[in-house]
Amino acid sequence: MSDEPNTSVEPASTSADAADQPSTSAGVGKKTITFVIPCYNSAEYMDHCIQSILGVDKDIEIIIVDDGSSDATAQKADAWAQHSPNIIRVIHQENSGHGGAVMAGLRAARGEYFKVVDSDDWLDRTSRGVLLARLRHFISTGADVDLVVCNYVYEHVLTGSRKVIRYRGALPANKIISWDDIGTFGIGQYIMMHAAIYRTQVLRDSGLDLPKHTFYVDNVLVYQPLPYVNKLYYLPVNLYRYFIGREDQSVNERVMLGRLDQQMRVTKILADSYALPEDISSPRLARYMFNYLMIIVTASSIFATIRGDAEALDMRKAMWENIEAKSPRMAKKLRHHPLVWGANRVSPLGTAAAKKLYRLAQHLYHFN
Repeated sequence: MSDEPNTSVEPASTSADAADQPSTSAGVGKKTITFVIPCYNSAEYMDHCIQSILGVDKDIEIIIVDDGSSDATAQKADAWAQHSPNIIRVIHQENSGHGGAVMAGLRAARGEYFKVVDSDDWLDRTSRGVLLARLRHFISTGADVDLVVCNYVYEHVLTGSRKVIRYRGALPANKIISWDDIGTFGIGQYIMMHAAIYRTQVLRDSGLDLPKHTFYVDNVLVYQPLPYVNKLYYLPVNLYRYFIGREDQSVNERVMLGRLDQQMRVTKILADSYALPEDISSPRLARYMFNYLMIIVTASSIFATIRGDAEALDMRKAMWENIEAKSPRMAKKLRHHPLVWGANRVSPLGTAAAKKLYRLAQHLYHFN
């Protein structure tokens, strides 16, 4: 069998309705992990992503979600399903955005574990093999590890630079731990979608329901289920390659300014999820989640400040009113954090400081 599919083959896919049937259907075997690849007009680069995941392993599944694409994505996805019918499934659905595509994959998943891989990113094959071996061990021993964290790598298309995000100092490596064992996370060390492999049932038990037609929902995906995690494990391999620098990417500054309403929607979901620290039993987890929320609130404030128009500033005001309504204590603590305070100063000097803060973060972390 060739390494690439014949794109002229007949479709071998499922509709969104069929794929949404429960994963415990009779005759369907459990998989070690489900990799979900949301695809919208991804024909140009999806093959590389799929090839980086697909191997000889029979206990994985790949769900390609064609999210209403208008290019050749649907045909390529169906060809891949014909190429590896025991591993690859396809969901075709009307366009519902990244969150809608991830949720379609989650509803259909048969894997014990769940990983989202964006169609323009890819996995390191050696690290993927190490991860699979560890997941199989967890399953065979009944370890019930709820969250596995791996390193990820920024791959910048324009500069050719690479930056590895590691969790040394924040998470003990190669051992099953609880939240009481975690250390302090640096600014660039927060657990992003690229780093996280959740146990599928944890995501379902958390009531995760990502909004449709909204960018930046990967923050909800990693944040909302955290209190449902009892055991976690840091596997220090460079698994996920995060491709950045394209002009049309959601993390491009110009795009983010135009989608400020969606950034604010995600910020509201995070703030509404939990009052911190009251709702979280582990003090260390509460601290981590507060700092994560603080970064999101800071980013939302900075982009509102950079835009500077009345609509943007009204959105920032509404953000704070919502946080106050959820928890005055949390709002007060957020407002007094130096980063948040600097991003929300209402003055020409404050605006200039917020912009400099953003440029510094952009230079240090190469996030767009």
